[in-house]
Amino acid sequence: MNVKRIVAKTSREAMRQLRDALGPDAVILSNRAVEGGVEVLALPAEDIAAMAPPVVEAPMSAPMRAEPVEDERIEPEPAVTIKRRLIERVAVPSEDSAQLAQSVISEIKSMQMRLESQLADLAWRDLPGRDPSGAAVMRDMLAAGFSATLAREMLETLPKGDAEQAQAWMKNTLMKRLNVMQSETDMLDAGGVFALMGPTGAGKTTTTAKLAARFVVRHGADKLALLTTDSYRIGGHEQLRIYGKILGVTVHAVRDAADLRLALSELRNKHTVLIDTVGMSQRDQAVAEQVEMLCQAGKQIKRLLLLNATSHGDTLNEVVQAYQARGLDGCILSKVDEAASLGPALDCAIRHELNVHYLATGQRVPEDLHLANRQYLIHRAFKARTQSSPWQLDDSELAFALSGTQTLHRESAVALG
Repeated sequence: MNVKRIVAKTSREAMRQLRDALGPDAVILSNRAVEGGVEVLALPAEDIAAMAPPVVEAPMSAPMRAEPVEDERIEPEPAVTIKRRLIERVAVPSEDSAQLAQSVISEIKSMQMRLESQLADLAWRDLPGRDPSGAAVMRDMLAAGFSATLAREMLETLPKGDAEQAQAWMKNTLMKRLNVMQSETDMLDAGGVFALMGPTGAGKTTTTAKLAARFVVRHGADKLALLTTDSYRIGGHEQLRIYGKILGVTVHAVRDAADLRLALSELRNKHTVLIDTVGMSQRDQAVAEQVEMLCQAGKQIKRLLLLNATSHGDTLNEVVQAYQARGLDGCILSKVDEAASLGPALDCAIRHELNVHYLATGQRVPEDLHLANRQYLIHRAFKARTQSSPWQLDDSELAFALSGTQTLHRESAVALG
């Protein structure tokens, strides 16, 4: 037998080396902690197949030929079928042999997955003692609402140091990775056509009015026009018309791409045009139609996505994936004043490399719209949370949470692969 011994610093590295050396079907014989890391003993699937007893064929009723026919020579089986043939050989011949073989194969794979999960669990449980600074970074990021994906990515490049140094490095790194609009002067002075997009209730209409007020202060009401595509809600465009009347800005309603092209052609002399799009679920197929309508308008339209800071991280991730099919020019974080944590929204902006333009913090027009500031956002994200929060993890629970995300990630990869 060709038993493979792998020693690595972490169980994750050991599993990677094991897959590279023996493939994904290797069977783990044992794993244990050794000086300097983890030792894993494994056996290739081919060696498991070689351990099978020879097949005893049943006597044939037909007369045997004196000489073998050349065309009937048995070719070697492909390596990918060896494991299945092993099960078939040792199983008792019956009508249910195929089901039994499949059941045994499934059990072997299940055992392998459990062993890998236990290795990951042991690695994360050992993290506080083996790497206190890394454990502190992971704990703080998860508590602030950042994703385990981003936290693991940060750990891979975490420099050596104590917990305080690690936390300072983590915050500085997040600030560097968070893209924000440095100055709104270029945006206000350059002008153009801007479309505010996002799900229902994200605050698009109110934010459109806030931006309109800023443009009016700088360039005057006669240089600005407002468009709305919201013809679905009863009186959906009336709110924007009220804001437009207060600001002295004309508001036009458009229904489709042809209306939009005509309206933009008539408003070509305007310095700035703001479009308030209809809100819809990120899972609605009409989102793609809305994006295409803006792309076929005959004029470049800068698309800004509204991210509701009170939403769950997975929801925000779906929103970005749905609306960025043809690209996004930036995002605006809305309802920042209502969010218990900014971690999920900032995590989404960092991972998808979105440029955060503004923060919307209330209903007042135009006061409750602020330029995004990296230092404020990261500070706010890690602001001390109350220990009474039901979402707060204890240090002892950190390993279970992380090993669980590892298992889910691995199962998703297997399902997709």
